[in-house]
Amino acid sequence: MSRIGKLPLTVPAGVEVTLSGDVATVKGPKGQSTLRIPPQITVTIDGTQVVVDRKDEVKQSRALHGTIRNTLKNMVEGVQNGYVKDLEIQGVGYKAVLQGQTLVLSLGFSHEIKYPIPEGIKVEVAGTTDVKVSGHEKALVGQVAARIRAFSPAEPYKGKGVRYKGEQVRRKEGKAVA
Repeated sequence: MSRIGKLPLTVPAGVEVTLSGDVATVKGPKGQSTLRIPPQITVTIDGTQVVVDRKDEVKQSRALHGTIRNTLKNMVEGVQNGYVKDLEIQGVGYKAVLQGQTLVLSLGFSHEIKYPIPEGIKVEVAGTTDVKVSGHEKALVGQVAARIRAFSPAEPYKGKGVRYKGEQVRRKEGKAVA
């Protein structure tokens, strides 16, 4: 039995979990998320408890057991509290500007990078170098933050680029002149 999968999930007040066929829906103050439940997994709701179980001991069923339970837990936490990723931009002339639903990044290239913000994600720019990505879906928030960071990851010689707040960039020594 999966150690994570066998733990019951407690649904807090203000969050509603419903099952309709093979689709689980989680509604809360921050939004709504849905998840299709695979046929080898069963989900039951007992008041404020959600229990995830598997029908057989096949390898794929065992792998999905804990994954589905944790995904439901992340959905509950997301619609209740939301998820946030903070990014910081470092470098002379490196900046970010929000224009409607588009994030415009100047990262030292000959052109500006225009990144359309996906639906369900909120991006805030404080000053010109701090970017805050937030939303109720954990995977989508992480994916958007990773894509923004991938445009210009922090390089090891001068430290210029986009990095997560608090990320340590290992610096290298420059070329030694003899």
